[in-house]
Amino acid sequence: SRPILDMSYSRHFLDFQGSSIPSSMKKLVVTKLSQNFREAVTLQQDSPVPLPGDGDLLVRNRFVGINASDINYSAGRYDASVKPPFDVGFEGVGEVVALGLSASADFTVGQAVAYVKAGSFAEYTVVPARQVVPLPSVKPEFLTLMVSGATAYLSLKELGELSEGKKVLVTAAAGGTGQFAVQLAKRAKCHVIGTCSSDEKGGFLKSIGCDRTINYKTENVESVLRKDYPEGVDVVYESVGGQMFDLALNALAIKGRLIIIGFIAGYQNPTGLQPIKAELLPAKLLKKSASIRGFFLNHYLSDYKMALQHLLKMYEGGDLVCEVDFGDMSPEGKFTGLESVFRAVDYMYMGKNIGKIVVELPHSVSSKL
Repeated sequence: SRPILDMSYSRHFLDFQGSSIPSSMKKLVVTKLSQNFREAVTLQQDSPVPLPGDGDLLVRNRFVGINASDINYSAGRYDASVKPPFDVGFEGVGEVVALGLSASADFTVGQAVAYVKAGSFAEYTVVPARQVVPLPSVKPEFLTLMVSGATAYLSLKELGELSEGKKVLVTAAAGGTGQFAVQLAKRAKCHVIGTCSSDEKGGFLKSIGCDRTINYKTENVESVLRKDYPEGVDVVYESVGGQMFDLALNALAIKGRLIIIGFIAGYQNPTGLQPIKAELLPAKLLKKSASIRGFFLNHYLSDYKMALQHLLKMYEGGDLVCEVDFGDMSPEGKFTGLESVFRAVDYMYMGKNIGKIVVELPHSVSSKL
């Protein structure tokens, strides 16, 4: 007796709590291409709630994740052919409130789900059922795994060649994806070094198993690496770019591997890049038989579900810390509602977060009576 809602018949329908789904909603839309998120994005108050097609789910978003690349997306850097207006936000967790007939074979109204799909910065998002991950409950911790956790898992598994005793350097280690790189490298019995910007972040990193933390505000990263790791590091999980990339490259051991996850230090520039000393790159790599590999999650989607299942199992078994930062320590307090996505993006670029930045979307349930 699974409830099935065939959306082709009705513009107005009931969700699983018997409360009516509104006909309009709030969502964030890129209205102008810019790496300045506040300039690029507009909060629309009365967008129509989308209708799910035959193989789709309508998800009421409860938590949405903030990613450094949100501003690359709003700047039009991923697909030059896409012109504004377009929806923004990459990932969400919520419950299914309506679904198409085919989708009802595998999902039911009221089910907790997570997804990765453009357009999550909205109160409701239509997602193809095949792109959705069923969850045991609606929890923000699950959101940390969707992009950030999967990126760390797949990049280290496919490109890191981790083995016991290897030295692994993680830059921005206390951030959304860095926290997972640290823990996964530790599980592989590696020696883990993490860079961060405060003693509080250093304390968090030690609590999740980091062997050596480097607060780059109070310590010279280059000097520490040269003194403590004269032979170099075997793997670098690098997401900062600019000067940090140069330091990490110089710190590589013989046959060392540097994995580029991103270069957040440059995303706010018009070009999206920070200058690096690239003219010496061929000589540096040759001299050490070292390599640089780029990692972009979209190119590894064939392994994505396997990675996510593994991470979910680890989290539920108590073997993985999924740190969530709701912005409680930010000047205006917790990130609640779509209006606060702007503050959350600013907070990320101030480098204040510990763990994954998540925005909660509270929903008032109005009775059908």
